[in-house]
Amino acid sequence: MMDRLHPRWACRHVAASSALGEISPKREVRETRGAARRLLRSSMVRRRDTRRATVVAGATGLLAAAVLSGCGATSSEPHDGRASLRGALGQSNGEGLAAKPNDKNADRSVGLVAAALGASAADEARGTCRPGMVSIEGRYCIDRYEASLVETLSSGEEQPFSPFSIVGDHRVRAVSEAHVYPQGYISATQAERACASSGKRLCRVAEWQKACRGPENNRYGYAEQREPGRCNDKGKNPVVKLFGFRYDASTMNQPQLNQVEGTLSKTGDHEGCSNGYGVYDMVGNLHEWVADPKGTFYGGYYQDVASVGHGDGCGYRTTAHEARYHDYSTGFRCCADVLGSDPGLTVSPAVAAPVPPARPSLKAPKGPKRGGKRR
Repeated sequence: MMDRLHPRWACRHVAASSALGEISPKREVRETRGAARRLLRSSMVRRRDTRRATVVAGATGLLAAAVLSGCGATSSEPHDGRASLRGALGQSNGEGLAAKPNDKNADRSVGLVAAALGASAADEARGTCRPGMVSIEGRYCIDRYEASLVETLSSGEEQPFSPFSIVGDHRVRAVSEAHVYPQGYISATQAERACASSGKRLCRVAEWQKACRGPENNRYGYAEQREPGRCNDKGKNPVVKLFGFRYDASTMNQPQLNQVEGTLSKTGDHEGCSNGYGVYDMVGNLHEWVADPKGTFYGGYYQDVASVGHGDGCGYRTTAHEARYHDYSTGFRCCADVLGSDPGLTVSPAVAAPVPPARPSLKAPKGPKRGGKRR
């Protein structure tokens, strides 16, 4: 396989053409692209082969570097393959890529070899998911952080959407960013649309559970037993503080609720609230909607992550509200299929707990009840 990725392979036909006569830069680039595409097709292995990411990344990088450098067949100007590669791929140094200063061909070869062989394991992992997401054992992707929103204006421009506002009819899409306040006050149907606007979807129950529990299948993700304060799970009750015991659609959707000190935290600020997959805040901070058309959210929020009738940690769930329900505590994150792979997931029954079919009405309960959000 490595011989087929040699940099001179992709440029061989261009060099031969140059020996017979000068060719135009456009034709050179076009022929180089064709050669690199043939390399990509001939280098493809089975989709589920563990070397797939290296081969595809190498061949794609070879194409990019070949187009940038033009293989140097007709260029009359000195060419720095390493500089072009760093500019195109965001590399910050060329360590281990040194060539003789006066050897242009060696310099170009170095750049192409770097493109073909420079994909590290971390780069491969990042390449399987969209930015802001992490791969769960190569089976699917999930947002690293609880979702925040950007709003699309009538002009087509985007601006941040207030995490303390009701979504309503605003055109929004989900983003996954660190150290920002995540979006509360959102329903499952609105969350689904926000995910879809970013080419993602709400997580299935099994997907959410597996990502939360981590590779060790821990009840709280970071550990089997709760460590109070490791996640944002010791917050105040802002409704009682501001409105007494008035629990209704109005008082529970006021923007000042999640701005009370000791309530909502920014994404990733609780560094210990993670697991081996590198996802944050799946326990505490905000409830997270999952893909249940009847309405279910998981993980607890900043005031409650373990209670009778709900469960604890990753197993904490609320089923008392319809998918169009929202209040200050409801948030979400998105999932997506791994890029270039077939969707599908198999999770043990112990992880994917069944969801009870019965659902109470949309109206907020007057007090704590089994399956309803604890006040």
